[in-house]
Amino acid sequence: MIMPFIKRYLHDMEIAVESILANKLRSILTALGIIFGVAAVISMMAIGNGAQQEILDQIKMVGVNNIIITPIVPDESSDGSGGSEGSAQNKFSRGLTMLDAEAIRQVLPTVNIISPEITMNSTVVQHGVQMKSKIIGVSKEYFQLFNMPLESGNIFNSIQEENGSAVCVIGANIRARFFPQSNPINQYIKFGAIWLKVIGVIERSQINVSASQNTGVNVVNDNIYIPVKAFLMRFNNRAVAQTKRSEPTLFIGGRGGGSVMVMTSSGSESSRVNANQLDKIIVQVKETEDLTPSVEVISRMLERRHNQLKDFEITVPELLLKQQQRTKEIFNIVLGAIAGISLLVGGIGIMNIMFASVMERIKEIGTRMAIGAKKMDIVMQFLSEAVLISVTGGLIGIIIGVIASKLITHFTGILTIMSLSSIFVSFFVSASIGVIFGYSPAKRASERDPIESLRYE
Repeated sequence: MIMPFIKRYLHDMEIAVESILANKLRSILTALGIIFGVAAVISMMAIGNGAQQEILDQIKMVGVNNIIITPIVPDESSDGSGGSEGSAQNKFSRGLTMLDAEAIRQVLPTVNIISPEITMNSTVVQHGVQMKSKIIGVSKEYFQLFNMPLESGNIFNSIQEENGSAVCVIGANIRARFFPQSNPINQYIKFGAIWLKVIGVIERSQINVSASQNTGVNVVNDNIYIPVKAFLMRFNNRAVAQTKRSEPTLFIGGRGGGSVMVMTSSGSESSRVNANQLDKIIVQVKETEDLTPSVEVISRMLERRHNQLKDFEITVPELLLKQQQRTKEIFNIVLGAIAGISLLVGGIGIMNIMFASVMERIKEIGTRMAIGAKKMDIVMQFLSEAVLISVTGGLIGIIIGVIASKLITHFTGILTIMSLSSIFVSFFVSASIGVIFGYSPAKRASERDPIESLRYE
């Protein structure tokens, strides 16, 4: 009973295939809407997945629940004679210091980890090989804050941190440049005028963060990390230098993370002076819901400690990135909707062609029904044509979409990530379009009177 039923409808499908092959050009043109629609959906979803992955990677790089505090370096070119604004500028503030970091640690109960940061650009030297690099003074918690696993060695311990030992953890590019064939652990490199002992190597990071200035992310592969106290003891401590500004001529320089000030005996100086001991304080709170109240408390605390001067800026990278992620999600929805419209247009094209096919083949329909074909046979014949066209177009569209995603990554550098779900969804939608838009013409064909169809001219 089942086999004759299957054979009957397989015969209907054979007739549908013969009809498609007999009208190749029309079938291809009908399938174009589905092909480009499916390809657009796959490539747009791949771009969207890539964008979301980049945001997640950036969130991982900036750490979870982090607050970044940075100093605002005043513009010394202003004379400070502008009323209340000028009087505020004349107030004294010691700037961002280690004391601020310690106060936040002691006062704020929501703090999980806190790490001060100081940076400087200079030249790394080892066995006559030189390289421009950045040295960053941090606490040992810094590596946990920014999820920076080590390839080998260890980070500096509490004793080395407390004593300001001349030890360092280097990035992957530093290791490749100076120790390509040897183990860098326990070897020495020279940064500026200071020799540093290498105790660890950070794993290479493949993440390219374009918004590093806004999110507090450093390109870890090119950096050297030392204890923050070692930085203050062995390199330039601006806070100490500023307290000694009694000489007629003073030079404070060599800091990549800060500004340079030159004061001459005539009293002239450059436009920007950075008197802050620290370039950054990174605070990690315990829970995401603690971010906003913690920012408010930190802001009020620092204003009070800085004599009511707003000489600092507080940012929450995770919130910035999540806002960017929401914006990209909306953009991806718009792109997906546009691609979906292409599929809708393709479905309408299938319906139009199938209606035209019914009108062209009225006599064929009448002949089949006159020799014993049932209404369901006619429905299956025309429905099979529509489904075969849409499914074939969907398969071709999937191939084109995958190729297009690869080409987008290759030529534009935009990260694209294809998922099996997007491919299955696209294929399911293309098959559904064949059923939905092909049923109406097929049903109309089956409802024609066989006698009128045979007389049709």
